[in-house]
Amino acid sequence: MAKFLVIAEKPSVAQSLAKNLSAYQRKDGYLEGNSCIVSWCLGHLAEYVPPEIYDEKYAKWQFEDLPIIPEVWKVQVSEDKKKQFDVICSLMNRADVAYLVNGCDAGREGELIFKRVYDLAGCQKPVKRLWISSMEDEAIQKGFQSLNDGRDYAGLCNAAVCRAQADWLIGMNATRAYTTRYLKRLVVGRVQTPTLAMLTERKEKIEHFKKEAYYKVSLSDGRLAVISENIQSETEAEELRKLCDGTEAVVTRVKREQKKTSPPKLYDLTSLQREANRFFGYTAQKTLDMLQELYEEKMVTYPRTDSQYVTEDMKETVKMLAEGMTDFLPFLESGQIRGNIDRVVNNAKVSDHHAILPTKEAMEKGMGGLSGGKKNLLMLIGQQLVQATGEEYLYEQTEISVQCKEHEFTAKGKLPVQMGFKEVEEAFRKYCVKDKKSDEPDNKTELPEGYEEGMTLVPVKAEKSTHYTSPPKMFTEDTLLAAMETAGNKEFDSETEKKGLGTPATRANIIEKLVSSGYAERKGKQILPTVAGCELIHVMPENLKSAGLTAEWENQLLMMEKGEIQEDEFMNGIVFMINEILSMCRAISEEERNRFQTAKEVIGKCPVCGSDVYEGKTNYYCSDRNCQFALWKSNRFLESMKKSMDKKMAVELLKKGRTHVKGLYSKKKDSKFDADLVLGVEDEKARFSLEFPKKKK
Repeated sequence: MAKFLVIAEKPSVAQSLAKNLSAYQRKDGYLEGNSCIVSWCLGHLAEYVPPEIYDEKYAKWQFEDLPIIPEVWKVQVSEDKKKQFDVICSLMNRADVAYLVNGCDAGREGELIFKRVYDLAGCQKPVKRLWISSMEDEAIQKGFQSLNDGRDYAGLCNAAVCRAQADWLIGMNATRAYTTRYLKRLVVGRVQTPTLAMLTERKEKIEHFKKEAYYKVSLSDGRLAVISENIQSETEAEELRKLCDGTEAVVTRVKREQKKTSPPKLYDLTSLQREANRFFGYTAQKTLDMLQELYEEKMVTYPRTDSQYVTEDMKETVKMLAEGMTDFLPFLESGQIRGNIDRVVNNAKVSDHHAILPTKEAMEKGMGGLSGGKKNLLMLIGQQLVQATGEEYLYEQTEISVQCKEHEFTAKGKLPVQMGFKEVEEAFRKYCVKDKKSDEPDNKTELPEGYEEGMTLVPVKAEKSTHYTSPPKMFTEDTLLAAMETAGNKEFDSETEKKGLGTPATRANIIEKLVSSGYAERKGKQILPTVAGCELIHVMPENLKSAGLTAEWENQLLMMEKGEIQEDEFMNGIVFMINEILSMCRAISEEERNRFQTAKEVIGKCPVCGSDVYEGKTNYYCSDRNCQFALWKSNRFLESMKKSMDKKMAVELLKKGRTHVKGLYSKKKDSKFDADLVLGVEDEKARFSLEFPKKKK
């Protein structure tokens, strides 16, 4: 009987899918049932090969060999995942398997993971696509009842492939180009370099910031305090204070108006990562990792979404979830559930996945047994649902204007009329957030009553106060994610669907790469560029640092997903840029290329070409890069006698051609001896021999 083969991204997901397909027979690397087989990848089973696999000459980094642009892209399975790949490969080609189901995560990376395995296995069988936004049993069952043709996702798959190839091309070529030009390892990335540029620019703005004083004059009649506009000159401010002090002032305007603040939207991944960082200090990666686990545990819907809305057909589900939050969230009261579901429904703003929600299963299970971090995230997601479907926050804003000596002074007050969604926000903060002061919402600034237009205030006391301009703040992961999301927006017209730097699914990984590569570091909640990070950005050309250009690429990938542009258009732009980078590298002056080279101690002169010899980590090398000569600290000749080359020996060898060495070991005699080590040269390489000087009589 013919069967279908489901390929999941991870073993845990495969088990959930298999359970709903009654595939209970456990085999080595897969599960089998009467009608289907379920197997799994282990994340990315296969990756693009490094340059030296295309040609062994690339093992040595040389600028002259660039650009490296594969004609046919090669993919290889990592050694530790080969066994599972062999299982999948064998299943794909099994005679009784009629078609495949791509059950990898429903997004760009899931398409790439499946495609690489499918292509490597040489499989040509039809593919159907499982596309679900929740790992709940009901969602899985519905998904298998309405499988889509795999070809419908060709655009998404092409975008995934192009994104990976672009990152490889720029990473390999630009990193090698700048590393070989500057003789210092400089790691370049398509998205991480412009992100690092934003960190560096912010740091430099703060370091070069010069605070400037400005002044305000306040008037008070003992009850009401009104304040002037900012005054740049202290002399002017002091003159105004003297002019008004002890005189009378007139109330010229009392304006009261009702204002409102709409409830926030539901969470997409980036907005959730931002608030988890702000409230709990979680890194973007930690939030994503915990969310992924909650998703696989059927507690939340698909995390890697860029939408903050749900679709029309989900109204009843969302209503049920919102109403159930009273029992789910310990800080919530029944009167705080408003259930304005229409606020969060917008079919046009949901593409691949809807906003992040807790699941029905989460509400049935409760939060018992979850780690503190996962509980915090679930409560954060749950309260956002209640806020988003809540009432508006209404307040009365009062503005009083006062005139004194033909100068205007004002005071503003705000009085809540209806707390609305802010009741939930404040209840959540009090229950979950330790650092309450810094994030406490400012809901109330009350002005004294009884002031009307035309009133005279007499006498008024005038006071001058000094203030200073503030520098911009260092990025936190919250504000960096926001900057990445909106990067390059000014360069697009209003009709363009903007994506910024990276995607919600990749931004956390970009930040982690900057930290792990030593280009950025965390300091409390702040994320700062390191000295090495700033050095890298200072030698990068504008196009590699450009947030606008990289955001345009993300926008093109999005268009590719929708079939609006072809792969060639995108990839040609990447190749053109690589050639531009190489052209700029060729033009770097000799002086500039030496910017990272500190003054080195000359050990001696090269016996081959006469150039200076310097000490490196593992050898004493000739400064002429075209010369092969080096004295290795660890070499076979000396190691056989339990010795290594030290600096004193190297200096004497280069100066006299020999050095006397004590304590050499003879394995044959199992004893130590002294001898002269003599240097010879053959084919630009050092050759050694021993001589035993005659003892003096």
